[in-house]
Amino acid sequence: MPSTPKHPPQFSSQLSRQRVFAQLGAKSRDTLAGQFTLARATAGTTLLAQGQLPSRLGLILSGSVRLSDPDLNLSVQLEAGDLFGFGATPAPQLATWQAVAATDCEVAWLPAQALAQLCTKHAQLAYFLPSLQPVLQPQAEPNQRVNASGNALNLLGTPVRSLIKRAPITLPPETSIQATAELMRDLRVSSVLLIEQDLLFGLVTDRDLRNRVVAPNLDITRPVADIATLAPMTLSANSPAFEALLLMARHNIHHVPVMEGDHILGMVTTTDLTEQHSTSAVYLAGDIYKQTTLNGLKNISTRVKQLQQHLAAADASAYSTGHIITAITDAFTTRLIHLAEAQLGPAPIDYVWVAAGSQARNEQTAKSDQDNCLILDDAFDEAAHGAYFKAFSTFVCDGLAECGYIHCPGDMMAMTDTWRQPRRVWAEYFRKWVDSPKPKSLMLTCVFFDLRAIHGQAELLDGLRQQVVQHTKGNSLFLAYMVSNALKHRPPLGMFGQITLSRGGEHPHTIDLKHTGIVPIVDLARVYALAAGVTVANTHDRLEVSAQAGEVTEQSARDLRGALEFLGKLRMAHQARQMAQGQAPDNFLALEELSNFERSHLKEAFSVVQTLQGVLGQRYAGGRF
Repeated sequence: MPSTPKHPPQFSSQLSRQRVFAQLGAKSRDTLAGQFTLARATAGTTLLAQGQLPSRLGLILSGSVRLSDPDLNLSVQLEAGDLFGFGATPAPQLATWQAVAATDCEVAWLPAQALAQLCTKHAQLAYFLPSLQPVLQPQAEPNQRVNASGNALNLLGTPVRSLIKRAPITLPPETSIQATAELMRDLRVSSVLLIEQDLLFGLVTDRDLRNRVVAPNLDITRPVADIATLAPMTLSANSPAFEALLLMARHNIHHVPVMEGDHILGMVTTTDLTEQHSTSAVYLAGDIYKQTTLNGLKNISTRVKQLQQHLAAADASAYSTGHIITAITDAFTTRLIHLAEAQLGPAPIDYVWVAAGSQARNEQTAKSDQDNCLILDDAFDEAAHGAYFKAFSTFVCDGLAECGYIHCPGDMMAMTDTWRQPRRVWAEYFRKWVDSPKPKSLMLTCVFFDLRAIHGQAELLDGLRQQVVQHTKGNSLFLAYMVSNALKHRPPLGMFGQITLSRGGEHPHTIDLKHTGIVPIVDLARVYALAAGVTVANTHDRLEVSAQAGEVTEQSARDLRGALEFLGKLRMAHQARQMAQGQAPDNFLALEELSNFERSHLKEAFSVVQTLQGVLGQRYAGGRF
C-alpha cells in the first residue's frame, strides 16, 4: 500500500469539510494535517487486520472501505469522508473487525496517540468518537478493578505454606484433656497437634472437646490421645492452596496439618482461608453433611451456581474450579448415601458407589447430569440383596436429580439394573467392550473408563480398574476403534482456519464448547491413558502422566493442557454470565461474547486439537485391518 508522508496543500481544506475535524479552528486543523500520512490502496487490499483497528484512525479521502467481522460474517461499507479505526469504530467492534479496500481508495492515517492527545486538548471531539472516551478516562489500578470475589480467590494457586500464620502448637499424646483445653484457651487456638518422637501422632480440635468430652461427660484427666483424630489427613507445604480447600470440602474437616516431609510446618484452618471466597465451598460442604432430609439438601443445592459465579469472577483456573464444583457433587452424593442407609438400614454386603464421566474426572460445572454406577461384592445374590440395592440406588439417583443433577438421558446410572452389578459382571462388561469394540461398546467405554470411587469399598473398583488398563495397554485393535470413535468430535474450524458456527438447531450461530471443544481433548487424553496403562481419570493429569509414559510428546501434552484450560475457562465464564442474568447455564457460546484476543486464542486451541487428532488418526490408521 504506497504512502505519501507529505500531505498536499488541499488536505487541510478536506479536513475542514469533515464533520469531526470541522469542530477545530483553522490553525489547529493545519497543525493536525501535518500529523496524517496519506496512502493509496487497490481494491481487496487489507488496510487493517483483526486486532489492528485500535492502532490508528483512518479518514477515507476517495473510494470505499469495507469493515467486516470475518467470524460473524458481518460487514458495513464506508465511503469518502467517513472515519474508521481508533476512536471512530464503536468499542464492541474495535478489536474484532478488519478493514479492507472495497475499491481503489485513498486513506489518511492518524496515529492513535496523536488522536488521543488532540482530544485531550479539544474535548468536544470525543462526542463524535464513540470508542475514544474509555481511553481518555483514568484507568483504575489492577487491584482496584478486581471485585470482592477476585480478591477473595487471589491465593487459590499459591502454596499452602503461604497460608500458615504461626508455628505449630504441639503436645505429647499423654497430656491430659484438661491441660490441652487450658493451653488452647490461653493461646486462643482451635486445635493442637500431638507429637511423639518428633512425628505427627494425632490432631485435637475444639469440636473434639465439645463432642467427645463435654457431651459424654468424659473424665478430663484422661490422656488427650483418647479423643484425638489419629493419623490425620495432611498436605504437603508445596501443594496448591485449593487442595486444602478440596480436602476440607470432601471430608467435612476444618483443620489440616501442613508437612514438609516428616516435619510439621503448621496448621491450615478454614479461618485461615476466610479471605478467600472459595472457602464458601468448605462451608457449603459442611452444610451439606449437616442435612437430615432431602428437602434440606435440595435447598442448599441452589448455592452451587453461586459458587461457580464466584470462582469465575475471581478468575480461578478451570482445573481448580472443576475440582471444587465436583467436590460439592461428591458431598451431595455421599450425604444422600448416608440418608439412604439411615432409611433402609446398613447394606447387606460390601459395595462401592462409583462416579463416571465428568464427575469421575473432577471436571464438573454447574451444568451437569448424572453418570454413576454401583459395583457390588461378588457375594451379591439377587434374591437376597436385589431389592435393597435397587431401593438404595433409586433413592440416591432421584435425590441427586432433586438437587439439580438431572438423570442421565442414557440411563447410565446406578438405579438402572445394568449398571448395578457384582464385580465379576463388571469385569465381563469391560472384557467384552475391549475384545468386541462395537459402536455401542465404544460409547459405553467413553463413560465407564472414567471412574472414581465416591463411597464404600474402593478396593472393589481399584482391582477392576487395574485389570482393564492391563488389557488395553498396547491393544492396537481396540485403541484404533477408540481413536475412530474419538475423531467423531471435531473442532469447529473451516478449511481456512475460520471458526465455523452452528447453522441450525436450538442454538444457531454459536459454538458448542463442550462437544466440539472440550470433549475432543478428553477423548484424546483417554486414548493416551489407555495406551499407556494409566489409571488416573482427570484429563489434565492423564495428559501429564501419558507424556511421562511416552504416549504423547511433552510439548503436545502441554499444548493440549493449555487448550483444555482455555476452553474450560471460557465455558465457566459463559455459564457464570448466564446465571448472573437469571438464565439456565449451557455450553453454547456466541462469538460476540469474546474479545479479539480470546477469539484468536480460541482458534489456536481448536488448531492444536485438530492437529493432534490428525496425528493420532495416522498412528492408528491401520489398527483395524
